Amino acid sequence: MNKKKEVNKFTYIDENGNKIDCDILFTFDLKSTGKNYIIFTDNTTDDDGSIRTYAKTYTPGLETCDLGDIQTEEEWKMVEGILSTLVKNNK
Repeated sequence: MNKKKEVNKFTYIDENGNKIDCDILFTFDLKSTGKNYIIFTDNTTDDDGSIRTYAKTYTPGLETCDLGDIQTEEEWKMVEGILSTLVKNNK
């Protein structure tokens, strides 16, 4: 697993065509899936006051980035494990 902490912003266009400004929290790849992942936030909060974060797949190095959905429960568990580890290490 390669981790990269980046300070970047991008605009995400949702399924309704709304433009949402987002901050990239970090990116990483998993050799077990052969995919690259991006963790980002739109800086909104949920009902508990926690900042919402999102995880998607992406292809690095492209000028525009098509974000993809995480496909399986197993893949979600791996991503959640990485996210949990990174949060613990950044405290």
